[in-house]
Amino acid sequence: MNTETPPSFLARYYLFLAWIVAIVATGGSLYLSDVMLLEPCKLCWYQRIFMYPQVILLGIAAYHNDRRIVRYSMPLVILGACVAIYHYAEQHIPALSRILPCTTGVPCNKPYFEWFGFITIPFMALIAFILIALLLWRGSRATDAIVYEDEEIE
Repeated sequence: MNTETPPSFLARYYLFLAWIVAIVATGGSLYLSDVMLLEPCKLCWYQRIFMYPQVILLGIAAYHNDRRIVRYSMPLVILGACVAIYHYAEQHIPALSRILPCTTGVPCNKPYFEWFGFITIPFMALIAFILIALLLWRGSRATDAIVYEDEEIE
């Protein structure tokens, strides 16, 4: 008699869900730059550098159900989140823009738009990085505790 509970939705699909978040974030940044013609600043480019590979990495991992991707993807997510935090802080703390000013192109400290007084492009990127990190962290922890029926117990 099998008394194990079936894996939760999150434990089964965390790679797929993280991949969807990466697709939406990448699509959103491409929409802002290519459709709305908003030129990305230097810090936005760094955030893109950390987000865009996630679409490929998490897509392949989700297709193959490769849970090992977490250890390779998480550093990119954490670094991208750090850039997004700094970028968001630079937009809201004027003194930070004097420490490392954007000298060419679009200034990093000026938000293109601001919804509800706090939602800016770096804030949305930060939310995407946090969602991916939480999905990878929680999903991998949940699947570590699950013994699938097709795996042999030693």
